Amino acid sequence: MPLTQKDVSRIANLARLELSTNEADAMLGQLNGFFRIVEQMSAVDTAGVEPLYTPLSAVQAVELRMRDDRVTEANDREANQASAPALENGLFLVPKVIE
Repeated sequence: MPLTQKDVSRIANLARLELSTNEADAMLGQLNGFFRIVEQMSAVDTAGVEPLYTPLSAVQAVELRMRDDRVTEANDREANQASAPALENGLFLVPKVIE
């Protein structure tokens, strides 16, 4: 189902875009072209096709590299806060910006 100018105007409004008439016409053509491509892709029967975890796996065998599930970071709060101009109870203090 192709989009209409009304649809483009609504989308532009939701995106907070101001489109001229020429820009809206161009956008209508681009969006309808995009949806035609999506319809063509949806028409392809993909039953029984395994999803790829990387595009390379379509042309060569790719082994997943797994890492150990362990914590590798340290608690460096003191080092990270050493250059802070103001702290209180381990939290950064910032000036009030809203009255």
